[in-house]
Amino acid sequence: MAQPASGESLADLLGGRRGAIEASLPPVAYAVGWGVAGRSILAGVVAALVVGAVVAVWRVRQGDRPRGVLISLLGVCLAALIALRTGRAVDFFLLQLVTNAASALAWLVSIAIRWPLLGVIVGLALGQKARWRKDPALLRAYSWGSGVWVMQYVTRLAVFLPLYAADRVYALTAARAALTWPLIAACVAVSWWVIRRTLPPDHPGLRHPVEPGLTAPTTVPPQPGP
Repeated sequence: MAQPASGESLADLLGGRRGAIEASLPPVAYAVGWGVAGRSILAGVVAALVVGAVVAVWRVRQGDRPRGVLISLLGVCLAALIALRTGRAVDFFLLQLVTNAASALAWLVSIAIRWPLLGVIVGLALGQKARWRKDPALLRAYSWGSGVWVMQYVTRLAVFLPLYAADRVYALTAARAALTWPLIAACVAVSWWVIRRTLPPDHPGLRHPVEPGLTAPTTVPPQPGP
């Protein structure tokens, strides 16, 4: 099956589990603070912001890009503001619902317009820009792989929405943690399997897009001397 030239998997290209686990810590802190303080939204918000800030500082010290860290921290702040504004503890998770719905739509539209987001992300990670779109096999494989990511967001919505409607803060917290890294790991594994199964057996791999009319790169064996 087709493999990247260096032998890494799709998981290597898209990143590990650390970021997904870190993203689950502020919501867990929110639920704990909310419950311990007698269902006080303010206490939950303070706990989430403190943990979010600690995670942000730790990420920067680990060498993460400050812009990405700031965006994550702003997400926690916005979720906190929504809960404080509405006075409903469960609304801390409203932003998560909206972003999952928007993500599902964005990935679906990207497939429809033949710019599958999985190809965009991997292409940027490999420094290919849009060269992969000139390869019909890669374009098809990324489209099928992106469909798996659409289902990831749809799965979250199917779980989160009933819990949100039922005002289940603890259940939403547990579901968010359970459907963060484990679901992302499953999504990466399945989409990588789909890509490998979709690409022709003789395709040179993600790092080597094959344009129509051009043959895949091959190694010419040395010719014997006279």
